[in-house]
Amino acid sequence: MTIVRYNPNRLVSRINRDFESVFDSFFNFPWHRSVNGDFVPRIDITEDKDRMVLKAELPGMDKDAIKVVYEDGVLTISGEKTKKDEGEDVTHVWSETSTGAFSRSLTLPDYVEAKKIKADYRNGILVLTLPKMEKAKPKEIEVKVN
Repeated sequence: MTIVRYNPNRLVSRINRDFESVFDSFFNFPWHRSVNGDFVPRIDITEDKDRMVLKAELPGMDKDAIKVVYEDGVLTISGEKTKKDEGEDVTHVWSETSTGAFSRSLTLPDYVEAKKIKADYRNGILVLTLPKMEKAKPKEIEVKVN
């Protein structure tokens, strides 16, 4: 039988490695970083009793490069983010910005009123207002006490 001396530092080192590996796998997942350096816009969606609001981050894009289509309950935001030509004498020392074509599709609830969807693009943020149909809004009924 071999006697192995207990080393508490080995256990702490292993736990530290495992802990770092969890965070590395989380932050390397596609929702944090785009695949192959292609641009993937981040989206936030909020909802109140009258409407849903979708905000997509599209920094540095021209309005004409963005396309929004709603068809059969699916909202698709697509476009292409390109780098601006900065001239022949400019050399990039470091670049972390992503470019490329993108397309994000979301299935919307059936209570969204498609004909009244509005889009606004300002300061790199695309805001889509998705109004709800009347029947989807909650109705308040007064209760009378006798």
